[in-house]
Amino acid sequence: MNALDRLVALLSKLPGVGKKSAGRMAYHILDTSPGYAKDLAEELAGLHQAIRHCSVCGGFTESDPCPICSDTGRDGSIICVVERAQDVRVIEESREFHGRFHVLGGLIAPLEGVGPEDLSIGKLLSRVRAEGTRELILAMNPTLEGDTTALYLQKLLKDSGADVTRLASGLPVGGDLEYADRLTLSRSFRGRVKL
Repeated sequence: MNALDRLVALLSKLPGVGKKSAGRMAYHILDTSPGYAKDLAEELAGLHQAIRHCSVCGGFTESDPCPICSDTGRDGSIICVVERAQDVRVIEESREFHGRFHVLGGLIAPLEGVGPEDLSIGKLLSRVRAEGTRELILAMNPTLEGDTTALYLQKLLKDSGADVTRLASGLPVGGDLEYADRLTLSRSFRGRVKL
């Protein structure tokens, strides 16, 4: 393997990047100035030193606690529970949520050997008790693992005094019924709202 092949192999290990896309990226890096490649390499090399998990919510941050947990203008009585740290960014970009976050670090998946003890559920329970949480929004993906985790948390938190809610799921805006799968249609009917 030459240097180009090794780079393509490494890039193709990134999620959602196949061998062809990795090849395009590698050739793009070769076509740009050597300074770009050097800057990219330095950023990648320093990533784990610069970014860590927030000690409060578990999201990625350069400062601890993170800017979201430190923001006194946010509603600390509402916690949005997400699977992964990158989910925080997606929700933040919507500009619809003004509370705090809690990152579980995964979902309950018994077939993959992931149980509740492998997630930051204990830390979530401590936060709910200590912070006087009024509402917990469960923002997991509508998958078997997401549903299992949400159900587990709902049962665990039923006596916490906080309302436990789940993000709505169903047909996307601009979606076409012809292309919707059975599960999405089922969730859409169950989650319908009065006009």
